[in-house]
Amino acid sequence: MPELLRGRGVVAGRASGPVLLCTAPVSGWGGIDPRTGVIVESRHPQHGQSVAGTVLVLPGAKGSSGWSGQFHLAKLQGTAPCAIVFTRMNSKLALGLVVLNVPAVTGLETTGTLRTGVVVDVDGTAGTVLIAPC
Repeated sequence: MPELLRGRGVVAGRASGPVLLCTAPVSGWGGIDPRTGVIVESRHPQHGQSVAGTVLVLPGAKGSSGWSGQFHLAKLQGTAPCAIVFTRMNSKLALGLVVLNVPAVTGLETTGTLRTGVVVDVDGTAGTVLIAPC
């Protein structure tokens, strides 16, 4: 049976893909290689994993306002996530979301059931994340 998580839509639209669950915020400047989509931040728990085509689930953004530039480059290269789900909004992340323009949801009741590799459907208009059954 599918599980529906409810939150608040930030960027409208719908996308489906496998989750990449980041257990720590990602730096906007130098955290992700926009040419490959790989997390290159050396001390990040998900270092070496690619965000390309994933539903990127993360607690938030950290560092500079480079999120917008880095995600713009990733979008042009085809290495950007297809959707973003996050818990903490800040100005860095907000600007990055505007530039990236993929469905985005925040404020979920829980992200505890989201796991890397699980396919989800993100509806940024409704503010929901649907976890498909295994």
